[in-house]
Amino acid sequence: MTRLAQSLALFLPILALAACAAEPRNPAPTEAEVDAAQAEGNARQLIFSDEFNSGSLDRTKWNVVGMDFWVNDEEQAYVDSPDTIQFADGVEGADGGLLVLRPVYRPGEDTREDRNADFISGRVNTRGNFDFTYGRAEARIRMPDATGVWPAFWLLGNEEWPATGEIDIMEYIGEADWTGTAAHGPGYSGDAGIDDRYYFPEGTDVTDWHVYAVEWEADVIRFYVDDVMTMRIPKTNVEFFGEWAFDNPKFLILNFAVGGIFPRKINGIEQPYVGMPEETAERIRAGELAMEVDWVRVYGVDPR
Repeated sequence: MTRLAQSLALFLPILALAACAAEPRNPAPTEAEVDAAQAEGNARQLIFSDEFNSGSLDRTKWNVVGMDFWVNDEEQAYVDSPDTIQFADGVEGADGGLLVLRPVYRPGEDTREDRNADFISGRVNTRGNFDFTYGRAEARIRMPDATGVWPAFWLLGNEEWPATGEIDIMEYIGEADWTGTAAHGPGYSGDAGIDDRYYFPEGTDVTDWHVYAVEWEADVIRFYVDDVMTMRIPKTNVEFFGEWAFDNPKFLILNFAVGGIFPRKINGIEQPYVGMPEETAERIRAGELAMEVDWVRVYGVDPR
């Protein structure tokens, strides 16, 4: 390796961790890194999966978040309802059944006076039912092109946030050509988060089926879209910002938020809803918008 190449190898990972940059930062993995990641993935065992083929939510795997939960100035209340958590079969492009998380216009149903949301939606997690430390978590997902929606697939530590960490495998805020990834922990949360954007190749966007995945190891986190490595976060670089919060169990979350501070940071919309325009609200009223999840799978070391 030349001296120039050595210098680039040292500085590129640090540059990739700059928070909230305007341009995408998608470091291309080396052939050796790809081979090593694939070999490790092939050696793992399937330790959790849901193909969503039964037509109902498996309550031994998933919990449903209720109305009291509220963060990030989001414009919905989460409700355990067949209106917001649905299932479908026979959908073109799907491998089988689907979990469908759907926002619904339902003014007056929110019981929190401090929020008084016009919308309800669905959020499920595996807390208390399944968690894991290190491995590969992936989901096949399709989402709508709608400004200010905020679907996500992510991992969260069991104890107080941000001390036990958050891994955002996929966040989407309504710009159809990209999705985001991030890691949050003590000293690197919110605006100081370690994050990146993945811009889809020409001819595809979030309205197509994609597999969003994370490879989480003791000293590195790698993010993928359709098996393309989009970001790598080494432990040594995270520790430049704060304590490594990724050596503890984390559970899975799928949710469809609408509006909130992250969409607002990108689109600047304040009215009629924080981060969401009237056009998107009208599409929710018409029942047009949903996050479709074909399956969720986790590979790791079998704990038995």
